[in-house]
Amino acid sequence: MNKTRHVVAIVDDDARLLESVSDLLESAGYVARSFPSAGSLLASGLSDLDVLITDIGMPGMDGLELRDRVKKSRPELPVFLITGRHEIADQGRAQGNSGFFRKPFDAQALLAAIANALDK
Repeated sequence: MNKTRHVVAIVDDDARLLESVSDLLESAGYVARSFPSAGSLLASGLSDLDVLITDIGMPGMDGLELRDRVKKSRPELPVFLITGRHEIADQGRAQGNSGFFRKPFDAQALLAAIANALDK
């Protein structure tokens, strides 16, 4: 039985968060690909991704700019934004995504949101 596993990319400059979210995704049956910056994700390409999870507050290109660039080439790709900065959650720029999560976020809620986005 050769079931294709969905590929989820996680972009965050916090190595501990990358590791914990990758472990969570792998334990749920996804292929997790971790990237420490928006540039490293873009350099690797977007064609094989099924879901993108990105932190908003990162040096260089932030998660909102990354989301905007990804949506130009892959408008159907579900994008989830995460942030530890609560004031961002209320800004209009954070709207229009598949999901928005404040750190620390509920792991089961994130997994449910990813599964829901992939079912659409």
